[in-house]
Amino acid sequence: MLVIQNTSDFRIEVPTIVTIGTFDGVHLGHQKILNRIAEIKAQTGLKTLVLTFDPHPRKVLFPEQKDLKLLTGIEERLELLEKNGIDIAVVYPFNADFAQTDSSYYIEQILLKQLHVKYLAIGHDHRFGKNRSGNLDTLMDYARGGRFSLEEISAKDIDQIAISSSKIRKALEEGQLELANSFLGHPYFMTALVVKGKQLGRKLGYPTANLYLENKEKIIPAKGVYLVEVEIGTAKHHGMMSIGINPTTDNDNVTKLEVNIFDFDSDIYNKHLTVRFIKRLRNEENFKDLEALKTQLKQDQETCLNLISEYK
Repeated sequence: MLVIQNTSDFRIEVPTIVTIGTFDGVHLGHQKILNRIAEIKAQTGLKTLVLTFDPHPRKVLFPEQKDLKLLTGIEERLELLEKNGIDIAVVYPFNADFAQTDSSYYIEQILLKQLHVKYLAIGHDHRFGKNRSGNLDTLMDYARGGRFSLEEISAKDIDQIAISSSKIRKALEEGQLELANSFLGHPYFMTALVVKGKQLGRKLGYPTANLYLENKEKIIPAKGVYLVEVEIGTAKHHGMMSIGINPTTDNDNVTKLEVNIFDFDSDIYNKHLTVRFIKRLRNEENFKDLEALKTQLKQDQETCLNLISEYK
């Protein structure tokens, strides 16, 4: 997949099928749009192109909202777009100047001149340009003039259950992992750096990789214990992950991300790994002592090992 990012100075030389959006999470609703432009590609031979934005438009349009959390960072979004077979991804810099772009300039200069659009497929209620003044009618005027073909993908065509990134975020924050994954169409995942911890897990017989999440906008699922798949380089392992403040052993009220990787004993400090969340096992608990904690960890491990075959 060809990726163009960190610049607004470019021109695509081949004619394209374009769809537009933030595509946070690249969930099942998004995938239906991507599947549709793949169908158009099969009919026309045109290249598929996704126009997305970074930073997230809400950060620029509503800077007072400091609580925006995302399902995917831009690199994760690009990874998912590539997995969905997209030919070209353009990550357009979204800033205050861009937010003031006139809708006709947006169509003439960006869609037609820079993206070389010949077929535009948009989700329902698509709006664009200064004050979101551009809409389907604006685009239809250009389509009637033969500048490009236009297809609006209706809400009914995109989904039957109103899948949205905000609903997935809410499900993750409330501990409804399987609901979130069913909306995503893939396990929720995060990439993090392995850092030094207290090494208490090792003393308990369950050594953990302590994770530092560099993307501060990334949603952390609800506190608790999870069955996860851990990807280190090209190797994949299963494990159990704890998200929480470790009330039995710590009193700093800081949320920690720790993963015990099954049948694994290599030095991975200062390396990145990707964790895919498969199933939420239980809430975080405060145990009366370390022995009670150790007993529960053993039970959690057994539960995970029994579940692994169900999710292969």
